[in-house]
Amino acid sequence: MMDVKQAAKLASEYFSGLYADQGVSNVQLEEVELTEDGKYWLITLSYPVQSEAGAIFLRRQYKIFKIDTETGEVLSMKIRKVD
Repeated sequence: MMDVKQAAKLASEYFSGLYADQGVSNVQLEEVELTEDGKYWLITLSYPVQSEAGAIFLRRQYKIFKIDTETGEVLSMKIRKVD
């Protein structure tokens, strides 16, 4: 079974590959969770989002990745709402 460090690295690499042409930087690991059945890692990453005015970073966007613990396959990426 894949450990949490491997899962976080996979999520980060997957995110970087998808957003490579968008210049996203300062990606941070926010949360990790193993599902109760042990089948999936849920990894939350965040990155800064620019204001409409330009270069001021006002908030962070969060993405949650579901990763199969046996195969390492990223099964989904969803927006994570944070209040």
